[in-house]
Order: sequence, then C-alpha cells, then structure tokens
Amino acid sequence: MNHYADLIVHNAHVHTVDPDLPRAEAVAVRDGRIVQVFAEAAGTRDWSAWVGPETRVVDADGRLLLPGFVDSHNHVRLGSDGACVQLAGAGTLEEIGRRIRHWLAANPDAEWVEAEAFDYTAIPAGRMPTAGDLDTFTGDRPAFVLSYDVHTAWLNSAALRRLGIDASVDRTTYGTVQKDPVTGEPTGFLTDFAVRGLSRDGHRALVAAGVPWAHPDRQYARLCGSLDMAARYGITTVVEPQNSLDDLALYERARGAGRLRSRLVVGLFHPRGTTDAELAEYAEAGRLHSGDRFRVGPLKLYIDDVVEPHTAALLEPYAGHHSHRGETFYPPEEFAETFARLDGLGFQLFVHATGDRGIRTVLDAAEYARKVNGVPEEAEQSEGAGSRGGRRHQVVHVECLDPADVPRFAELDVVACMQPRHCSPDIAGPGQDWANAVGPGRWSKAWPMRSLHEAGARLALSSDWNVAEMDPMVGLYTAVTRQGLAGGPAWQPEQTLDLATALHGYTMGGAYANHLEDRLGSITVGKYADLVLLSRDLFAIEDPRTILDTVVDLSVLDGEIVHDTGV
Repeated sequence: MNHYADLIVHNAHVHTVDPDLPRAEAVAVRDGRIVQVFAEAAGTRDWSAWVGPETRVVDADGRLLLPGFVDSHNHVRLGSDGACVQLAGAGTLEEIGRRIRHWLAANPDAEWVEAEAFDYTAIPAGRMPTAGDLDTFTGDRPAFVLSYDVHTAWLNSAALRRLGIDASVDRTTYGTVQKDPVTGEPTGFLTDFAVRGLSRDGHRALVAAGVPWAHPDRQYARLCGSLDMAARYGITTVVEPQNSLDDLALYERARGAGRLRSRLVVGLFHPRGTTDAELAEYAEAGRLHSGDRFRVGPLKLYIDDVVEPHTAALLEPYAGHHSHRGETFYPPEEFAETFARLDGLGFQLFVHATGDRGIRTVLDAAEYARKVNGVPEEAEQSEGAGSRGGRRHQVVHVECLDPADVPRFAELDVVACMQPRHCSPDIAGPGQDWANAVGPGRWSKAWPMRSLHEAGARLALSSDWNVAEMDPMVGLYTAVTRQGLAGGPAWQPEQTLDLATALHGYTMGGAYANHLEDRLGSITVGKYADLVLLSRDLFAIEDPRTILDTVVDLSVLDGEIVHDTGV
C-alpha cells in the first residue's frame, strides 16, 4: 500500500446511515476523505494494513460513530449574548425583575439594559408585556428585551422615547408597534422583529439608534461562541438561514481567524419588496461564496410569524377568539408569484411557516411554481444560486400542520425542516402558550414528524439555536420521546420517531435538504470525513433519558479533529 490512513477509528458501532452498508466496525480516513469502511458483512474487518507511523488510531471501545451532524437551521450569528440579562427560565415578572436588578447592580454604567430569552408565559393572564412592566425594574434607562424565539422585542418607556416610537408610529424598520386599544399609545411590544429587525435596513436602524446588541462586534462575539459550541456538539455542517449581505463580513472575519470549525451554509433574507438589483447581488454572493466550507445561496422568506403571540396564520380562529386567525405577510396570490419567480431564477427557498394556513400557502405556492416552471431535473445546476440539482425548497418549522397537507410535502419534493425540541411539552404542550393558543382540538396537528416521515417526506432536523438548545442530543431525545427534559408524560406520542429515523434527519436528511448528499451525511467511501464519536452507543441504551447524558467525545471535519475530550 502506497499510502497509510491519517486517522482510523476502530472497535466502534459505526452507524453509517448508508443503506448499502448500514453497520460497520471501523473507518479509515486519508486526505480529508473516507477511504475505507471496515465491516464483517463486507468482508473487510482488518484495518491494520492501513496503519502507518503517523496514523492516529482511536479505539472507540464500543461507542457510536456517526456521520457529522447537519444542523439545518441554526442562528449562529444571533447566538446567546453574554452581555445581556439572561431570562431563560424566568417564569414570572418578579423573577425577570430580580434578574434585571441583579444585572444593573453589576453593570451600573450601562447605557442600555439588554436582555434575551424572555418567555411569553412569564406575563400574567396570558397578556403581552408592556413598557410599564419593564419601567418598574429599569427606571429611566432604556431597555431592549428579546423573546426566546427572537420574534418579538419588548421596550420600556425610555427606549420608546430613544427610538422615537409614539402614537403616530405604527411600524418601524425593526418591528410592528403594538398599540393600546383604548389610548392608542404604543404598549412597548414590537411584533415581527425576526422579519424586520433582522433585515439589513432594520439592523442598520438599530445600530444607528445605538442599541449595543446590534453592533457588529457584539454579533461577531456571538458568532464565535456559537461556532465553538457547534464543534463541541459534533455539528460539522451549520445552516445559518437568515442573513443580509452586510453579515457576510462576519463570516469572512471568522474564517480568516480560523474560527470556522464547521461547514457553513448561509441563507440570505428576502423580505417582501426585495428588488431585482438585490436579487442580482444575492446571486453574485452565491457565485463568490460557493465552496464546501462556506457557501452562500438559499433565500429565506416568511409567510407568517409565530403561534404564541397569535401572529401565525391559522385556518380557523385562535382558541378563545371569534375571528382572529393571524395574517400572512403576503397575499397568497402574490406569494405564489414571488415563489415561482424565485424558483424560476434557480434559488432554493427556506420559508418560515408555523400555522396551518401559512404552511398551506407555501405548499400552494410550491405547487404553482411547478406548474409555471416545470419540475427541475436533479442533474440541473443553477449557476450562482447555490443549487445542486432540484430546488428542494424547505418549509421551516411546520408547527401546526393540517392532515390534508401531510402528503403534499413528498408530492412536491418540499423538505420539512423541523426542530424537535420545539414540540417538547414543557415548551409547547398543555398549559403552555402554544397549546393554549391553538386549543386542544388542534393539538393533533402539532409537529407531526412521524406522519410526514411515513408519507415519504424528507425530514431535516435542527436546533433553531438560540431559540432552543443547540445540542443534537436534546433534539434526538425529544424526537424519540416527545417528553420534557425532566421526563413526565409524552405529548402527542403517536408522532415520535425511532432513533434511526431521527439520526437520519440530523445527518443524511440535512445533507439532502442542502444539496450535500453526494459528499456528506453518511459514512461512505469517497465522502468527506466528517465524523462524530459519541460517549456511548445510543442503540444499546434502555432508558431514552440517557441520551441527554451523552456527549461528543470526538468531532472530525475533513479528517481533522476539531474537538476531542481525550476520552
């Protein structure tokens, strides 16, 4: 043999996610590629001839070796900001106030109070928060607070004044102003923040207003922290779905500093009204950044918002309301035309849709695009749009899906990009704002992952960090149990996935969804050596809660070890 392996992992349960050789015992890596998979079934058990003087040999001691995880929807740029008051787990206004006061005591010279991850359920009686709620804790210092899903912003009275929001303002570039129905004054609550505040214009307006959270250096710090976390969790491919052209400089900076220890697929935000000139810029960005380590190309659109504040689009009114069903950001006919036009230009589309009417609007648009443009050939390459055959448009989130629309995903080759943790009963189940908003009659529509899988849909599973934990073990546990992290009753257990299907969603499912299945997603000779060695064999455990105690011992990207616990 002329060349030895650079790395060999042996004595492992190798779950290849390759139907031609599902299980193996060892893997050899050379020059960033998988060069041999050793399996008794294939008659290739002996790996010793591949060992040279510089080969690193890892004895897995029976642990599970997997393809690297593909996190198909991960906001690494938003991350979790250590300069903010952390409100995760603050279940009452009193606890929110306690944390803010504690932060103020430690940061007496701060110009702004900034906080993140407030939960809607912390506000009494199911109402939305107000500036007055925050004023009690913050006084005359402006306060900017983001919800856990980053879809809403909560401002105090000083921040409203600083940002020039009064009764005459209905909408800003960074959110829709909610008004008191009696006085007409702004309440301090801004909806549509994820749609407006994360756009290029919205972000620039926040920077100009002096909101520190929006500053590029703060963004870069969040990005680097998130990328480090991804490597620790074995996420070798990250899909960052929503960016402006301004944000690309952050990724270039990270790449230049050696901080990209995962592959990165970056989607560009397409707000309503995006111009032809901007689309040309997006296509050019796709041509400039088309590598396997850093690729730009898909477009992110919104058709609706989120269920908890009643801004997702439902087929029937929200529970307790006679007529309010939420709104779509586009009239359906306009959205179908927009979708078809972008499809015709060769762009892959990621469409945020949570409500059953929102999801149906997207599927209708995908069907219309096929009628207008035909069905793309799988071999087709669309230059500059980042597509590698077929469009593989994604509906992202798929939270409340009408049964009539389940088979349409497979029929239209639309990928369901879903986040298992979101359907955990301690986040969305009975007694939580999501379940309360839709009412028990629609709980059977909640995140129907098994129904979609059985109907032939492609599932790409993801974390939606920092809305939920980045750790794939949390997502896997929730997918196979539909239980909260503390255990307890499962919610909609008929929609659980088996472990192999859930792992497929985090590996080959994500690779397919992002046009990478020819080089990633399975442990197959010739593919990139993106590997993850877990601390135990998940297929051998009896208690699913053990999944939560499992860690990544080794992360390998392109044959290079990027995380190693030394175990």
